[in-house]
Amino acid sequence: MTGRTMLGATLLLALATTPAQAQHWSRSWMAAPLVSKAPPEKRPDLANRTLRQVVRISSGGQRIRLRLSNEMSTQPLLLGAVHVAIAGENGETLPGTDHVVTFNQAQGATIPARAPLLSDPIAMAVKPLTRLSISIHLPQGAPDATVHSYSAATGWTAPGDQTTAISLSNSATLGPRVIISGVEVESRKPGTTIVTLGDSITDGVRATPDSNRRWPDLLAERLQKAGRTSIGVANAGISANRLLSEGDGYNALARFDSDVLAVPGVTHVVILEGVNDLGNAARSQQPMLPPEALIGAYRQMIARAHDRGVKVILATILPYKGAGYWSAEGDAARMAVNKWIRDNQEADAFVDLDKAIADPADPARMAKAYDVGDALHPNDEGFRAMAAAFDLKLFQ
Repeated sequence: MTGRTMLGATLLLALATTPAQAQHWSRSWMAAPLVSKAPPEKRPDLANRTLRQVVRISSGGQRIRLRLSNEMSTQPLLLGAVHVAIAGENGETLPGTDHVVTFNQAQGATIPARAPLLSDPIAMAVKPLTRLSISIHLPQGAPDATVHSYSAATGWTAPGDQTTAISLSNSATLGPRVIISGVEVESRKPGTTIVTLGDSITDGVRATPDSNRRWPDLLAERLQKAGRTSIGVANAGISANRLLSEGDGYNALARFDSDVLAVPGVTHVVILEGVNDLGNAARSQQPMLPPEALIGAYRQMIARAHDRGVKVILATILPYKGAGYWSAEGDAARMAVNKWIRDNQEADAFVDLDKAIADPADPARMAKAYDVGDALHPNDEGFRAMAAAFDLKLFQ
């Protein structure tokens, strides 16, 4: 082989192994996959129906792709047509914004049991904080669909394939997220994602529906207003989730790799977990977890995150005196854990959410102005105070 031939072969090999277009993907919206807890007879019949769900992304990009999930299901899932558009009001889509979603350059797909499915890149430029409408036709239904039990947003189902319809006909409302688990954006320069790992307080239970008032939503707004436009916030909260045992969803240590470390573009994780571990011990009259047990769980996540170059921001556990599962013993453990969070040198930083919403006259209790009424969950103003407590310099 001559020198010129060898040079040509080398160039061809380099071209063959170089992507045709640089792709910098980061997650802009997320719902952690869950098993449906509704008994089979109470699940909606989705055969030959269209699902329409609205999500508000955090960061924007030149193109997007969808992540659909069959990860908690034991049967393959047949997808018919899938479309994405800019969302209008009440389930309508904005005219002229509809895009066909393909998978391996084909419309429709079958997702194997226990698997996710990424769509092909969609040539749809989106601005930060855009509301997207995702429509999925299910020809054969989804008897054990992967869901996310709390949505904080209204969804709809309608008969037949109405994925291209601006307004659905004969629709019914849908409570949980179904099948959709992520929206990712592509940018010319690498974008980054903050994952918020937590329980119902992070999931946004009791926030005003359809308002995007959960604290991760408000943190995303703060970042955008501060000019940090390439940073996305992916909400991995699960209502009733725990650090060490099964509540709703796998415990935080079990889902840390899939819900945090596998997220495209992740650079930081904010961890707000533990109150359900303490409260459940009191409610079930089990021995109270020692602070060292929760601290050990945090240390595991710190080590695993640092192995992947991900920074960890620990959030102090919120006050919950007056909640149905509060106990003095549990609160003593909470205060000990919070002291460690404030003093430790293992995490990259902490945010004092406990202090941000505590009642100054009784720090074991949430301030009344921030309490939705159950002494456990913040209201919209409480979520605003939580988002405001973050120093945005933490996300460098």
